[in-house]
Amino acid sequence: MTVNPIEMAASGNGHAPKNKVRPLAELEEIIAGAKKSGRTVVLCHGVFDLVHLGHIKHLETARREGDVLVVSVTADNHVNKGPGRPIFPDHMRAEMLSAIEFVDYVTVNSEPTAENVPRRIKPDVYVKGSDYENPDEDITGGINREREAVENHGGRLVFTKDITFSSSALINRYLDVYDPPLRDFLENFRERVELDELIGLLDSIQDMKVLMIGDTIIDEYVYVEPLGTPAKENIIATQSKGAELFAGGVLATANHIADFCRQVDVVTVLGSDESHEDLVKESAISNVNLSLMKRPDVPTTRKTRFVDTSYMRKLFEVYAFDDKPFTQDLNDRLCALVAKNAPDYDLVIVNDFGHGLVTSGMIDTVLSNARFLAVNAQTNAGNQGFNLITKYPRADYVCISGPEARLAVFDKYSDLATVTGEALPKKSIAPAWSSQAEFTGVTLTTNRKTCAGYRHSPRPSLILSELVTRFLA
Repeated sequence: MTVNPIEMAASGNGHAPKNKVRPLAELEEIIAGAKKSGRTVVLCHGVFDLVHLGHIKHLETARREGDVLVVSVTADNHVNKGPGRPIFPDHMRAEMLSAIEFVDYVTVNSEPTAENVPRRIKPDVYVKGSDYENPDEDITGGINREREAVENHGGRLVFTKDITFSSSALINRYLDVYDPPLRDFLENFRERVELDELIGLLDSIQDMKVLMIGDTIIDEYVYVEPLGTPAKENIIATQSKGAELFAGGVLATANHIADFCRQVDVVTVLGSDESHEDLVKESAISNVNLSLMKRPDVPTTRKTRFVDTSYMRKLFEVYAFDDKPFTQDLNDRLCALVAKNAPDYDLVIVNDFGHGLVTSGMIDTVLSNARFLAVNAQTNAGNQGFNLITKYPRADYVCISGPEARLAVFDKYSDLATVTGEALPKKSIAPAWSSQAEFTGVTLTTNRKTCAGYRHSPRPSLILSELVTRFLA
């Protein structure tokens, strides 16, 4: 791509280019040209869901740090601000920012964290708000990773100290963005729980050591455009439009947990064939540590979904995996590793996708050594009917879906309060619901927006709350 010098000159004297919103790859070349011509490049990053005076002051201050101001916004699927967020999709947030005269370029960051943008743009100055100035208050370690990405190429980090507002607070207070059941739940929650109490609960887990055990899954998405059916066969023909690979399974869960806890260690197994080990290691965020073992002559489990780009709907999926029992040697080594280390952790989470790692021996090992055991046992197309939560004799906390709970107790029609509070405790995990237990809980995801929570008490109860899909992943 050739950088247009007229465009860059226009950006430098305050007259914005016509198309300020650019893909990150294209923007890399534009900014490289700007820096080559001696211009100072400034970068800001955020969600910018509701642009307010605090944002304007922040961006205005940032613009004074250099000649070209670039703003990157978080993509929709990585906005973790709560139910119903973002209010505005990423392309609209980008367009709103591009309307600000002193913003030169805007891009959407498709990665879950921000540091890849300064790593690729290589700004001379990276500007953040004053609420990020104390890195000790950022349990995710994000600001430290961003600082490192900036300083690695000679840039510097600057904090603005102007008037600040919270988009989330403004949205929650003045915009009616939630469905009535969720709005009623939140109002009731505010009456029952003080903010300091909620923050205290989050603070209480930030120093926890968490051990995660489970299957690594490579999630592949092949994007296609349907063409129709061939004249001689009754199948769908499609045209390939690209593909993406992600490290999923236990690693995706570990990265989520690592947003709340300082240390998350993962025990998992990769196949020696098509292991995707580099992708797995690159995908683990900084406070996630991996203990990887190799299984010979099999691939790392890969699930390939073919997605119709017209409506972003999955057409079908293909499994590449070998779920036969692990060799006794590999199983013994895994169990020995867990038995040695599990007692040192505050919490052990088993992410059981039913693809072979969690054997009866592993279940016995975690039951004998975990101080607090949380279990997620999934039913999927590769293990239908063979990976039920009832294979665990007990657990301190269980997270499964409504259909998985019904399948475990062979009850298709009873209400979920009965399934969870009465039928499930009578199965093999009944000891977890004994009256001697200090705390036991179950969370059921019942559909794309709703979850049901059960906690042992003298009278079992069901609490419903509506949540967005990404908080149930």
